[in-house]
Parts: sequence; structure tokens; C-alpha cells
Amino acid sequence: MSIRSLSVAFGGTTVVHDVSLDVRAGQTLAIVGESGSGKSVTSLATTRLIDYSGGRITSGEILFRPREGGRIDLATLPSDRMRHIRGRDIAMIFQEPMTSLNPVFPVGAQIGEALRIHDRMSERQARARALDLLRMVRLPDADAMMKRYPHQLSGGMRQRVMIAIALACSPRLIIADEPTTALDVTIQAQILAILQDLKTEMDTAIVFITHDMGVVAQMADDVVVMWKGRKVEENDVRSIFAVPAHPYTRALLSAVPRLGSRRGEPLPERTPVIVMEGDEAREVGERRLQDTANYKAPLIEVRDLVTRFDVGHTLLGRATHRVHAVEGVSFTIHPGETLALVGESGSGKSTIGRTLQQLLKPDSGTITYRGADIAAMPEAQRRALREKIQYVFQDPFASLDPRRTVGYSIAEPIIVHNLLARSEAVETRVHALLQRVGLSPAMSSRYPHEFSGGQRQRISIARALASSPDLVIADESVSALDVSIQAQVINLLMDIQYERGVSYLFITHDMSVVEKVAHRVAVMYLGQIVEIGPRAEVFDNPRHPYTQGLLAAVPVADPAQRRHGVRLLGDIPSPVRKVGDEPVRHEMIEVGPGHLVARVDGAAGALRTA
Repeated sequence: MSIRSLSVAFGGTTVVHDVSLDVRAGQTLAIVGESGSGKSVTSLATTRLIDYSGGRITSGEILFRPREGGRIDLATLPSDRMRHIRGRDIAMIFQEPMTSLNPVFPVGAQIGEALRIHDRMSERQARARALDLLRMVRLPDADAMMKRYPHQLSGGMRQRVMIAIALACSPRLIIADEPTTALDVTIQAQILAILQDLKTEMDTAIVFITHDMGVVAQMADDVVVMWKGRKVEENDVRSIFAVPAHPYTRALLSAVPRLGSRRGEPLPERTPVIVMEGDEAREVGERRLQDTANYKAPLIEVRDLVTRFDVGHTLLGRATHRVHAVEGVSFTIHPGETLALVGESGSGKSTIGRTLQQLLKPDSGTITYRGADIAAMPEAQRRALREKIQYVFQDPFASLDPRRTVGYSIAEPIIVHNLLARSEAVETRVHALLQRVGLSPAMSSRYPHEFSGGQRQRISIARALASSPDLVIADESVSALDVSIQAQVINLLMDIQYERGVSYLFITHDMSVVEKVAHRVAVMYLGQIVEIGPRAEVFDNPRHPYTQGLLAAVPVADPAQRRHGVRLLGDIPSPVRKVGDEPVRHEMIEVGPGHLVARVDGAAGALRTA
């Protein structure tokens, strides 16, 4: 495919300006840039889906060579012929599979639909081919999977179903729009490996749209960098990383946390970031070791925490199955310390955070705050404790009230906990908090929809800080942000910790970010901690096979270090068990000062590596 001088507009506003690029068979072209740079609009224009989104191609050509041969201009192709090309010759994998899959049809029927429409297969032929495709994308128990609905699958499984649909008709070109952004690192590694294998086996061209430079380094042959709707740089992947020419490319690469960069260093480090001011790049912030932890006495102490949920019942209401979300977890968090809680989706990380926040009630175990058992506190004291433990959620748009101004949302904790009496004092505090997170006090009268994702996350952090908490639980709070915004938010959190001595429970699956921010790390698997210790020990000397697999699956932001080593295979086993079928509690062994590892026994057989 050759795109020549493509421009796209919504109404009277041009959002993609004069973009040209080429994609060759068997090549992966990565298009990178932050949100709003025009990456996805370019891909939607290529498939002409932009026609259904209120956009229009105002100039340029999209020259494509379908399997029948010849060259056609997709920009001017009639809609009926474009429908024939879309799905058959050009397939697209979208970022969010739950909104792309039809919730009322089994996934087998959705894969078969493309085969029946484009390849004129019979029902039986389409089913057989769909089974082959599900096996190709390494989904377990493909026969049973054919009959399942999207809501019955995990995020990683749904994304693999989307890949199977995209591959159904053996397309010449696959456009993958942020296909791994919200996925666990282990599932991401599997999906990237699948795409690499398919590119080799089928000589398929891939356009990979992402802001994850680690994925770019592992996947791409060539890279196009977009900024403000324009192509600002294009080169082969090694040259882009080694000698970036444009200031924006340098800013993008400087913001990437690189796994291994803190090897041997006991403390996390706050580093400057490069930001764009006009057309120039400028370095902002200082370099500082984050020596903020006070280990004299713990702020929070968790002992043998168990949290379970009943999910199956008899006709008489008796529970038949339970989700063993958290099983016998113990850890401490000290003042000024960042404890990172890592693991795959379903491992119990968020359940622990919500239990600490008193959003969930544990089945057993104790949680003490400054030596006092929270469960034994009077109700009024427990309610007041919420002032000192605050939560920053992954999706700030969902956690901010769309009907209230952001100023009201930030002020709400101050009002609820009666921290300030006068409205003028509350307003002054709100304005100071907005300034602290890098926003203008004048923005307090705006609503959440008027801000970008990164700005909304800053507002959520301001709200969490409003009651001067001792502990902030950051639940995947930077996972979905652009890499440049992510770096700025991480530095903001580290600055606040340095100034106020705030402790963080940092819940994430991004191991590169953990290496940058954490003092200690706890690795969770199926509701239990399998390894915990100082960050340098866990990263430099991982002892549990699951920890080793997690670290091996992280894409390194260096094309010279492309990994083809250990990765976890299959999906994490289900935490759902029959009532009475209790999971085995792993014994923890101390292998170094403060470094504990679960004893590896038969239960660890579920961890298969390759």
C-alpha cells in the first residue's frame, strides 16, 4: 500500500495533514505518537471507516494492490467495492475488543461470518476454518470456545478472537490499532509472537499503531512518527532509536521507562522528562534518588488476608463455587514507601486495594493502620480513616462525576471530612491542588469531558491529595496513558511523595514502570504473593518462575535487544473453585534480607514457560 499526500478533516478542521507512507508485503510498519497525533484517523481513512465517523478524505491517494492484482485507489473506491476489500484484503484489529465484538453472538459465529461473506464458505466449512483459527491464536479448548460469548472471555482471549477474525480471509494487510495497550505483559507477549509468526508464514503486511516504544522496538521494521496530525519522521527502527532526528521523537524516546536501567540500584530515581514547547524540545525537572521511605514502624500491616466471592448457587441459595480472589496475603507498607503490587489480571491486586480502602470486606485476616486493627475500630473512626487512605483509579473518566465540575470533585473529600469550614478556604485549597498537579486554577469550573486523559488523571490525583492522605492506592493509574504523559504523571507522584512523605500502593502490570518507582515489589499469582522483596533484589535476582516469566515478557525499548526467550504460555488458571476445594497456601522462604519467595511445588506446574 502506498499513501500519498493524505489529508483528513472533520467538519472544517483538518486533523491529518499531507501524510505519505509505504507498506511492503511481509513488513511491519509502526505508526507512533501520542493521543491526538492522527495515528488512528490515518488507519480509519485507509479502511474508509472514517466515512462512518463524520470524517472525510479531503485530498491524497491510498494506492493498494489486492490479491487479484492491479492497483486501486481506496480513497475514491465506491462503498460496495470497499466492503469487498475490507475484511478480505485489509483487516483491522481494534484497541478495545469488547466494543468490536457483537455481544449477542458466540465468537465462533462471528469468525464464520467473515468466511461466509467473503470466501462463500458453507456453514460446515466456516466452522472448521474458525476452529483452525482459534487454535492458531493459541486459545485453549477451541471447541468449547466456539460456543462462548464475548463477555465470558478475558481481555486477552477477546483480543485473540479479534485477531482470528482479522486473519479469517488471509488478508494481505493487517492494521493493528493499539491491540495490546490494555493487556497484561504476558498476554501482550503472546499476541506479539502470534503476529510475528503470521507475518512470516503468510507474508502479511502489518501496520502497527501504538505509543508503546518497547513494542515498536520488538515488532517494527520501519517507523513513522506522527505529531499534531503530521508525519515528522520516518526511518528504519534501529535508526529511529539510535539517532532520532526530530525533537518530538527524542522527547518520545526519553519518556520510555527502560527495564534494566536501574540494575543494581537500591532506590528508585526521579528523572527529568523532555517536553515539547512549540516546536522545540525542553528538559523539565530534576534527577533525584527517591530516598523517602521510613522503615522504623509500618504505616499499614496486612496479615493473612482472605477475600472470596460466591459466584454459583443452588436453587436454595447455597453457594456452590467461590472466587478465591485473595488467599492468605501478608505485607507491610511503611511511611514514604512505594510498594508495587504486580501480576496478571485476576491475580487479586485490585481486590487488595479495594479491601484496604474498605470498599470490600475481607473474609478473614487483619489490617492494621499505625498499629490499630481497622476491623476493631468504631464505625466513626473507620469512616474517618478513609480520609487517610485515598484511591486513584485506572479510568479517571469513569471515576469523575460527568455532571460536576472538576473543582467540585476535588473539593468533595474536603467537604465530606469537614477539613475546612469556610467555602473560600476550600476554593483556595482546590486551586492550590490544581496548580500542584500542573493545571490552571481557572480549570476548576470545567467538566471532565473538557480534559484529555492525562489531565483527567492529574485531576484524580489532586482529588486523592485533597484530604492529605498517608496512603494513596494507585490502581493501574498510568497504564492507559501515552508514554510522555505517563512519565509526567509518574514524576508528579514521586514529587508529592518527596514533599509530603506519602506512601503508595502501586498496582500495575507494567514492570518497566515498577522498576522506576518502587522501593519494594510484591508479585501476585492466583490470589497469593509468590515473591516479595526490595525492588533491586526482585528485578536483579528473581527466584520464582512466575516472576522470571513476567520479566522475560516485557518488551525492551531497544531493537538491538529483541527478545526470543522465556515467556509464560496459556492463560492464568481460574481462581474459581468448588466450595470446600481450598487452594494450597504456599510456604514463603527467605532467600535474602527481606526477600521472600513461595516454595515451588506441584502447584507451580501451572506455570509453563517456553
